[in-house]
Amino acid sequence: MDIDEKSVPAGYFKQHCLSIMDEVAATHQPVVVSKRGKPTVRIVPIAGDDEIERHVLARLRSGEGGMLVSEKELLQPTSLIAGWKDE
Repeated sequence: MDIDEKSVPAGYFKQHCLSIMDEVAATHQPVVVSKRGKPTVRIVPIAGDDEIERHVLARLRSGEGGMLVSEKELLQPTSLIAGWKDE
């Protein structure tokens, strides 16, 4: 669990679960729910398609994604790679 991560007891979560879910969705910050003082579950936001695409491209650009070709080469039209001519 990160030090900055918000944590709430299970009883509080039970009483305020809808507002906590709204907060997680709005802030994209996870919330840990604890039971008897021990972290039990983490409530995390679901990423949308645009967010996933930005994350994947950012990792590829940084080299973390193990990209084997340049971004320019990866994104060029297939017809250029195959040498096809427009008719």
